Amino acid sequence: MLRIYRFIRYNEHKKLTLLAWIYSAVFRLQMLYTDTKKLNHMWGIEGEESPEDASLEDYIYAKKVAYSVNQVCNKTKWESKCLVRALTAQRLLMNRGIESTMYLGVGYDENKKMSAHAWLRCGHMYVTGGTGKGFAIVDRFRAKVKKRGA
Repeated sequence: MLRIYRFIRYNEHKKLTLLAWIYSAVFRLQMLYTDTKKLNHMWGIEGEESPEDASLEDYIYAKKVAYSVNQVCNKTKWESKCLVRALTAQRLLMNRGIESTMYLGVGYDENKKMSAHAWLRCGHMYVTGGTGKGFAIVDRFRAKVKKRGA
């Protein structure tokens, strides 16, 4: 009960946080129960990248999204790793008409085991998953964004 009170009282971005929670749940369920090949078309335009520059307002909103997604995904009862975080942030940015690119990569962890990673870039800013350093890019997806004012 105290957590709910604190959320309502102190959270400046209630709607954004609630949407991040909902989207993370939806994307986790999709990954569990849907074939990945069927999901790829929902992730964006495969093989394309968004522009490497964005407006100041876009960067400010992307920072809020990054914070909200990480706060929510750190506390979910379900597994919310890099792909769930990247998809959630991508959707929140798409809702605002902000371009982004999600990268999927592979690399080796400290135990020399192959691992996969996903991260999201908006302009020059990496929103989730860090910069992807140490991972070879396997695929990229540009968000399907409707132009603002259209």
